[in-house]
Amino acid sequence: MQESPIFVRTFDLLQWLLPTLQKFPKEQRFILAERIHHAAFKFYEAITAASLSKKKNEHLEQSDIELQKLRLYLRLSHRLQFLSAAQYKHVFELVEEVGRLLGGWTKKTQGNTAL
Repeated sequence: MQESPIFVRTFDLLQWLLPTLQKFPKEQRFILAERIHHAAFKFYEAITAASLSKKKNEHLEQSDIELQKLRLYLRLSHRLQFLSAAQYKHVFELVEEVGRLLGGWTKKTQGNTAL
């Protein structure tokens, strides 16, 4: 069975993020890195719940909230120079792709409820 692109790309994002967060300064690993880690996993959990639930819109809305948090924390990490420009560019592209996929799924789901 082929997995949906949003799950594949989110997994790619997590796979890149986890070792990168381990390289944050020690004092930030339990503050900012932990928030990034939490938001990324909560996003993955929310899209999983959306795929399995009849209440897709609720879970997709929660997914969007977690993705927004992730964007904020990553931008802050870059500004504080915990992520290099190249790292930030790479992770930003991953997050934006996941965001586009989430937007498409949300529009499709909202279109189905209008019927």
